[in-house]
Amino acid sequence: MFKATITVTLRPSILDPQGKASQHALSELGFDAVSQVRIGKHIEMEISAETADEAKSVAEQACQQLLANSVMEDYHVVVNELVGK
Repeated sequence: MFKATITVTLRPSILDPQGKASQHALSELGFDAVSQVRIGKHIEMEISAETADEAKSVAEQACQQLLANSVMEDYHVVVNELVGK
């Protein structure tokens, strides 16, 4: 059993209004050192597979088919073995 951790973010060329609004709000709260805020998605899934490579392939297929918009978003998959499952 493996756990896939997936981070989905908008591509750098895509405007991120939610990130821009958060950046502005943080600035208003005094976080002047913060810049270029981008908002994304964090997804975790448990995958039953024989190997980490097989689990990563399953997670990447899920991203390509459902979890990420390939036109606007990039994704990064990290797979770790679950011990004791």
